[in-house]
Amino acid sequence: QVQLVESGGGLVQAGGSLRLSCAASGRTFSSYAMGWFRQAPGKDREFVAAIGYNTYYADSVKGRFTISRDNAKNTVYLQMNSLKPEDTAVYYCAAQKWAGRVGKSLSEYDYWGQGTQVTVSS
Repeated sequence: QVQLVESGGGLVQAGGSLRLSCAASGRTFSSYAMGWFRQAPGKDREFVAAIGYNTYYADSVKGRFTISRDNAKNTVYLQMNSLKPEDTAVYYCAAQKWAGRVGKSLSEYDYWGQGTQVTVSS
């Protein structure tokens, strides 16, 4: 069992930056691929970024967002720069039991955090 707790959300102006953190419980953090997803009001939850051996990004955030992890701290981060109003959403951290392939769909992830709100004002 893995428990995930996100933090770092908030209100920021367009063009600004935020860094989200996701702290994971357990002693096998390095054996999980980690992902970030987001859900805007009235929309489906969508893939944002993931990290295994490599990193993967949605086209909408490529070049602006950076995912990273610190296995010693059991934490995954999402650095978000050049934020746009359309980035406004609840951001969720997720963990996938990693068998070599890093998933980009919700069904491939086994554990989820409670989410943190990011609001970008224009």
